[in-house]
Amino acid sequence: MSLSQEDLTSVSPARPEVVATAPARRSWSALREYVEALAIALILAFAIRGVVVQAFKIPSGSMLPTLEIGDHILVNKFVYGVRLPIWNVPILPGRAPRRGDIVVFVYPVDPSKDFIKRVVGVPGDVVQLRRKVVYVNGKKADDPHAFYVDASAAPHAGGGRDNYGPVTVPEGSLFVMGDNRDRSYDSRFWGFVDVAAVRGKAFLVYWSWDGEDRWVRWERLGKLID
Repeated sequence: MSLSQEDLTSVSPARPEVVATAPARRSWSALREYVEALAIALILAFAIRGVVVQAFKIPSGSMLPTLEIGDHILVNKFVYGVRLPIWNVPILPGRAPRRGDIVVFVYPVDPSKDFIKRVVGVPGDVVQLRRKVVYVNGKKADDPHAFYVDASAAPHAGGGRDNYGPVTVPEGSLFVMGDNRDRSYDSRFWGFVDVAAVRGKAFLVYWSWDGEDRWVRWERLGKLID
């Protein structure tokens, strides 16, 4: 039995409309995967930055010689407890800041800026300076990181730079100073730091750059901060 021309036409395969849409579907699926991966990465980055660790750059010499201008540091935000980003509401407790900790905090005078200093007094401590020497609770403080540019102490230099106090650190507050004592703008001049304003504890120099001298300071990379 032979088929007529009309029969051959009626049984010929249909045009492949379905096949033509497959690349578009694959493209949309790939795009969706990329968007989902990017969203997850951004959420994780935001969570890590807001809760676990955050990077900062040292712009001044107030913490010399411990931290140098151009040091890029990591700050542990977990050690003092976990707070919700933006709202700064505590959700997990941590330990309180201790004397000797180097902390990054919101500058009380201008909240748009972050400062970094060393904790000298914690709540209840009585802090005093006599001719540059720090006393805490009536005893000479263990202060091995202090650095002085001016050899002699002035009687009333800088409104309390070399002679200050005694003052009692209020509850929920910290008394902080820069290691470069003669070139640091700190609690001696603008008062206490609210513990709730502390962003975290500095613990590592991950990069150090000196564009005017040696460029990369290789010997400082990976240096632990104490």
